Amino acid sequence: MNAFRVGAAGAVAVLAFATGMQQASAADWSDTSIGYRYGTRFAEPYNTKDLEKHILNVTHASGYKYGSNYFNVDFLNSDGDDANAQEAYVLYRHTLDLGKVTGKEFKYGPVRGLGFTAGFDWNTKNDHSYDSKKHMVVAGPTLMLDVPGFLNVSLLAVWESNHPLGVSSRYSYDTHALLNASWGIPLGKSGWSFEGYTNWIGHKGKNEFGGPTAPEINFDAQIMYDLSGAAGMKPNTLRVGLEYQYWRNKFGTPHKVPGATAKTPMVRAEYHF
Repeated sequence: MNAFRVGAAGAVAVLAFATGMQQASAADWSDTSIGYRYGTRFAEPYNTKDLEKHILNVTHASGYKYGSNYFNVDFLNSDGDDANAQEAYVLYRHTLDLGKVTGKEFKYGPVRGLGFTAGFDWNTKNDHSYDSKKHMVVAGPTLMLDVPGFLNVSLLAVWESNHPLGVSSRYSYDTHALLNASWGIPLGKSGWSFEGYTNWIGHKGKNEFGGPTAPEINFDAQIMYDLSGAAGMKPNTLRVGLEYQYWRNKFGTPHKVPGATAKTPMVRAEYHF
C-alpha cells in the first residue's frame, strides 16, 4: 500500500514538474542564482559535536501565465566531525494559480490567491554511518497572502521514504502532513529584505529501525542586503546577509537524542543572473 501511495503521489509531482518545465521557455519572469553559506554550529542526530559546513547552492524561480516554479539544489561539505561527508539535497515545487487557471478571483481579506502545489525532495549523503537516501513527494493547497513580495502558506501531504545503511530495502514512512510558510519580503526601499521558510512536519510513524519519530519544526530565515549598486551592478545581482536555522527533531529524530536540534547561524552570499 505504501508503494502504491508513493507511486501515485510521484505521478502528481512528475506531472507538475513536466508542466513547469514546459512553461519555462514562456516564463513571464525568472531569477537564477548561485549562492554560498557557511556555519560552524550545524547538528546531526546522534552526533554530539557542533559541525562546520560549507554549502553551495543553485536556485531557480520563475513565473508563467498559470503559476510558478521553484528549484533549489544544495551541495554540502562537512568537516571531520561529520566524516568529511558530502551531501546533495534537491527540492522542486510547482504552484498552479487556481485563479489564473479558472478565471475566478480567490482574493479575500489578507488572501491574494489560491493555488495547488506539488513537488519533490531528493537527498543523498555519504557520511558512512547513516547515508541518507531520502525521497519525498508532496502535494496540497496553497494560500498566497497579500504582502509586499510574497508570503505563501501550504498544507501538503507528504509521502517519504529512505534507504540508509543497515536497511535492506527502501523504507516508506506513514503518510504525514507538512505545513509550510515561505516568504520574501522587501523592507521598503532600504535594500534589505527578509526571506525564508518554516516547516512543521507531522509525526510519520516508526523509523527505518523500528524506533519512534517526532514532529519536526524547521525555521530557516535570512536578512539580506543588496550590494549591487556599490559593486556597479544592476539591482538584486549581488546580495549578502545573515541566516539562522532552528531545526527541532531533525529528520523526525526525538529531541532528546544528541544532535537532534540544530541552532545554526550562517553567513550567506548570492549572485543572481
